[in-house]
Amino acid sequence: MTTLKKWPAQERPREKLLMRGAGALSDAELLAIFLRTGCKGIDVVSLARSLLKQFGSLQALFSATENEFCEKKGLGQVKYVQLQAVIEMSRRYLEESMKKGDALTSASETKDFLMSKMRDYPNEVFAALLLDTQHRVICFHEFFFGTIDSASVHPRIIAQKVLRINAAAIILVHNHPSGDPSASMSDRKITKKIMSAMQLIDVAVLDHFIIGDGKVTSFAENGWI
Repeated sequence: MTTLKKWPAQERPREKLLMRGAGALSDAELLAIFLRTGCKGIDVVSLARSLLKQFGSLQALFSATENEFCEKKGLGQVKYVQLQAVIEMSRRYLEESMKKGDALTSASETKDFLMSKMRDYPNEVFAALLLDTQHRVICFHEFFFGTIDSASVHPRIIAQKVLRINAAAIILVHNHPSGDPSASMSDRKITKKIMSAMQLIDVAVLDHFIIGDGKVTSFAENGWI
């Protein structure tokens, strides 16, 4: 087995990150940095690739229970605790960037925040970011749970919350536990239904995001809003 120390510097995950930034690394390389060391007979990058193959994705690895995580070769309770701390720190960082009173200035930051909120739900959840007239965040609110379709999403419930807190605009969001963020006809119908209701109370629907496994569909970016 060739150790990482014998790899060219530009191919080692840590050195690659320092030279090119974290965005240049693959999922396996990022996971390798977190794992730090491999196992007997396997280097850390190969271990990371094997774990991703076993879990199916980073999202599935992050969502694994303690037992599911710890039973894999090269992992254990210490790494499970470390990973949960990393995930929670990421959530808190994103929440701070979207805290009440902040104006939305970055579409990518908004996506990251909503992904951190929605991606781990085992069932569908329909929620929204509620904003004031300056597009500053008032709150994030989860409205509906379970199978989301046009019959189970009630615009009047959303309207009641919007009027109660005097929101001027909203960004809709729901997740697809299947991992595929493609918009269905039902998703399109729901959005039109809510937009019509919000128009009656002079509230703008800025976007509708569908959260999948590491992927997001934006209605605004696709010209559907």
